[in-house]
Amino acid sequence: MHNDAVVSKTNSTGLRWLWLSVVVFIVDQVTKFAIAKTFDLYESVAVTPFFNLVSVRNYGAAFSFLSDAGGWQRWFFTAIALFVSGLLVWWMKKTPAEQKWPAIAYALVLGGAIGNVFDRVVFGYVIDFLDFYVGSYHWPSFNVADSAICVGAVLLVLDSFLSPQAKEPK
Repeated sequence: MHNDAVVSKTNSTGLRWLWLSVVVFIVDQVTKFAIAKTFDLYESVAVTPFFNLVSVRNYGAAFSFLSDAGGWQRWFFTAIALFVSGLLVWWMKKTPAEQKWPAIAYALVLGGAIGNVFDRVVFGYVIDFLDFYVGSYHWPSFNVADSAICVGAVLLVLDSFLSPQAKEPK
């Protein structure tokens, strides 16, 4: 395909938001690298009365799901994330440029998924460092990639309720 045709196709679809996936990936990796280089494993620094920076390794999925499963989960979650990433790119390609919120949501989820896949493939675990808590109850630690995935998911849910297409009678 000619270069102008590729640019035209990208600008007329949700693919025009792929740059956001790249930004999410870069911010995620830079923050994880900074934590890995400046914190000892399990070190925690209080930032506010409800938030710490910590250094932990997540061998499982969200909220350490299957973290003690013996190692097979690394490749299982990597395969799932790569499959979903392919779907997200396909959905972005099928999304008209005018539907920016779903495309932004897909881009956020894609950037986060690739950020965590990178960790799994390179290190065998995902680096988590954001620790929010109330009293002695700590939310499971997470990272920028996890945040982008959650924000993208929330945007998709909100868009499904608020978009004009959702309000049209079927």
